[in-house]
Amino acid sequence: MLALLILPLSADAKKKKEPVKTDREIWAEMLYKMAAPVLSNMAEGKLQQEMTIEKGTLEVSPTWDGRDKKVSYMEAFGRLMAGLAPWLSLPDDDTAEGVMRRQLREWALKSYANAVDPDSPDYLGWRSGGQTLVDAAYLVESFHRGWDALWEPLDSITKARYINEIQGLRRYDPCYTNWLLFCSMEECFLMKARAQYDNYRIHNAMNKVEEWYVGDGWYSDGPSFAFDYYNSYVIQPMYLECLEMINEVKGNDSWTVRGVDPVTYRNLGSKARYDEALKRMQKYSVILERLISPEGTYPVFGRSIPYRLAVFQPLAMLAWQHKLPNELSNGQVRSALTAVMKNMFRDSSNFNKGGFLTIGFVGSHPNVADVYTNNGSLYMTTLAFLPLGLPADDPFWTDAPQKWTSKKAWEGDDFPKDHKWKINKQILYWE
Repeated sequence: MLALLILPLSADAKKKKEPVKTDREIWAEMLYKMAAPVLSNMAEGKLQQEMTIEKGTLEVSPTWDGRDKKVSYMEAFGRLMAGLAPWLSLPDDDTAEGVMRRQLREWALKSYANAVDPDSPDYLGWRSGGQTLVDAAYLVESFHRGWDALWEPLDSITKARYINEIQGLRRYDPCYTNWLLFCSMEECFLMKARAQYDNYRIHNAMNKVEEWYVGDGWYSDGPSFAFDYYNSYVIQPMYLECLEMINEVKGNDSWTVRGVDPVTYRNLGSKARYDEALKRMQKYSVILERLISPEGTYPVFGRSIPYRLAVFQPLAMLAWQHKLPNELSNGQVRSALTAVMKNMFRDSSNFNKGGFLTIGFVGSHPNVADVYTNNGSLYMTTLAFLPLGLPADDPFWTDAPQKWTSKKAWEGDDFPKDHKWKINKQILYWE
């Protein structure tokens, strides 16, 4: 009998036998990888012990401006939870994804309690300067995005502590930029939580952002226009979510709107105001999708580049809320974002030895940091993962993959032409 010669499989053959991961599996595993080091440590009150300069797990900009480094922990936790909240709001199941999600939610609820417990080693820096305004806004944004799963289960003492800490942030005045929206987000959260809130900090932000609309889906960041991605990081999503909370609590008759004609006044109601802001965000998202190259990359410009995928928060938010414009299909948006995600995180140096994100873009690049950047800041990238809040059988995940616009264009396929959208600019007054 002839002996059988069994040869070892080649690397290529082994690779062929490995199951191909779905887009959702890629997204879920990446988000878990980002979230677990932060939440597993913070749930035990060990985040500030494990994420330190001395251990090489906390990183600050080479041009750090000297602010209290304790802000890093609120940045990491608040920004992470703003991106994670929709996914943690899904019901439990026994899938591999469900096990990850349930574990993260358990850690998150303990972390929320530690964040406001003065006796916890991970009590956050609520009095660490004006930067606290920024990251407390993302933290309460996570409550808005995951109210039933993340806010309601908290005990009464923890809820009261949050309300007290958020009200205490009025000690800080915002910059005359997108920072006005951080104040508004915090006060809208208090309004939604049925606590005492400051009308003026809401009114001022809503009116100013409206004044700063420059057309075709873009807002200026303050009185002068800046060509960066702050429409993605802050302005578009937080403006819309403040309007969501106003509609939810105050109803449809919360606005008096002065139209383009300075002598014409008409009461459009806050629902109409929301609809107008939504159109702007849809147009801006059409532009974002067209910025994704055929290879799955996008232009690197403006400040805060280490925020990575947060550039696509508006696209992600509209997909999660089933509000993508007609110009964008589920298949093309999912395919485009997955392509960028794979390119962005192909380099292992995106994470340090403690598992925390590193300052950089595709990998570690400390030189791209701004004066305020630390590696807690970088958890903004999770804001692109909002569609994980849709169940696995949602069309966003099950629709066939499609080419995105620039891929169609550069591969010689038909693609839709772009055009200016006519969207009203109006000055708002609170009734």
